Amino acid sequence: MSPNTAIIVALVIPLFGALLIGLARRSPNVREGITLITAATLFLLVLSITPSVLAGARPSIKIFELLPGLAIAFEVEPLGMLFALIASFLWIPNSIYSIGYMRAHHESNQTRYYIFFALALASVIGLAFSANLVTMFLFYETLTLSTYPLVTHSGTVEAKRAGRIYLGLLLGTSIGLQLLAIIGTYTIAGTTDFKPGGILAGQAGPGVIAILFALYMFGIGKAALMPFHRWLPAAMVAPTPVSAFIHAVAVVKGGVFAVLKVVVYVFGLDLMQSSHPGEWLMWVAAFTILVASLIALTKDNLKARLAYSTVSQLSYIVLGAALATSASVLGGGLHILTHAFGKITLFFCAGAIMVTTHKENVSDMRGIGRAMPLTMFAFLIGSLSVIGLPPFAGAWSKWYLAVGAMEANHAFFVAVLMISSLLNIAYLMPVVVQAFFPGANPTEFEDGMREAPLACLIPLLLTATGCVVIFIYPDPFHALLQQVVGD
Repeated sequence: MSPNTAIIVALVIPLFGALLIGLARRSPNVREGITLITAATLFLLVLSITPSVLAGARPSIKIFELLPGLAIAFEVEPLGMLFALIASFLWIPNSIYSIGYMRAHHESNQTRYYIFFALALASVIGLAFSANLVTMFLFYETLTLSTYPLVTHSGTVEAKRAGRIYLGLLLGTSIGLQLLAIIGTYTIAGTTDFKPGGILAGQAGPGVIAILFALYMFGIGKAALMPFHRWLPAAMVAPTPVSAFIHAVAVVKGGVFAVLKVVVYVFGLDLMQSSHPGEWLMWVAAFTILVASLIALTKDNLKARLAYSTVSQLSYIVLGAALATSASVLGGGLHILTHAFGKITLFFCAGAIMVTTHKENVSDMRGIGRAMPLTMFAFLIGSLSVIGLPPFAGAWSKWYLAVGAMEANHAFFVAVLMISSLLNIAYLMPVVVQAFFPGANPTEFEDGMREAPLACLIPLLLTATGCVVIFIYPDPFHALLQQVVGD
């Protein structure tokens, strides 16, 4: 199969999987088997495209043209290749984890749950492989709509309220701001196609460029920049596998991926460095990094703490885009990868604790490391990676972001990254310390091991291992992103 054909097949596989899942609704084992086969097939197909992209090829296919310069089209460039690899691979452990979690919790509407997971992955692949702003916008919106039923899965009043916030902020920012920026870009440049070096250089004055840049950055609400971040903590009412999916696989990663793609292929790094439309964005990102971390410190609910951690960590990537140096963009791209593995591990651990002990608050988890040592050891590894300590994956992305800040002569933002890492330690490590060193007082977890079901335990150990493997062997990911900054 040619890489060009593989693009279309990669889009169709999750859709076909969703159809088969629906047909198998009366047989849970068959339904879940189809989910796993679909996830594995998608990853292998995406992986098959990677060698050609690493070799410098750009597989592409145009579906149809709406107007001159406006087409539904796909092209696999290195940044999209990385995003598709992350999402398609992590769908596999997320699917295994979902099986264990949904069965242990006796969740209703499980068929609907797996169907919308598959539809969301189709949207992610379309977003990753988009060749222009129009295609990106189309799949950005379908990603929002396909994940809404996952956020509101429980059907409670709280879930419905969270769903309204989710749809309101994400659709409001994308239609009210991002779409306006796309129309403005087409009017000025006569095209919406992504192009190495950007399409706006020399097309408009600094004022217009600055306005367009602001519309894009706040219009991509999935990046969760303050003050457009409330949808993300609100969405934590969803089942834990959905939270992991939102934070690590699809939604927020789709947002920061779109930010990087717009900066690199619409504005271009040369324009960013000469006109400085992103100067203000550095400060907004720094504010979000620090304030979200401080809020995370105040949260006793573990999922809420991790949610605000994600708000903070996403702005690392936005900061890398705003700095607009080769190292900062490389660091931002790597952080999509490293944060995905670290944060999905932490959410898997939170869900495993909930399934096994029904505990959700950190204050109730004193001594839990004695009962769930494997889970809490994985939590330790995920935490150290998010903090950015070697030998764990997050060390690479934070290193390149710091180098990028120095390249841009912004030493202040190196200090922001260092302070943020200390705050990461402050809100993550007490969970581990309390779990393994509860003090002299006995706890309810003294009666031996009781880990989560294997379907929950194996995925979190797999993604925790990934945090180490990526640190040891970052070369293929570095090679992809080096093409982005070298284009």
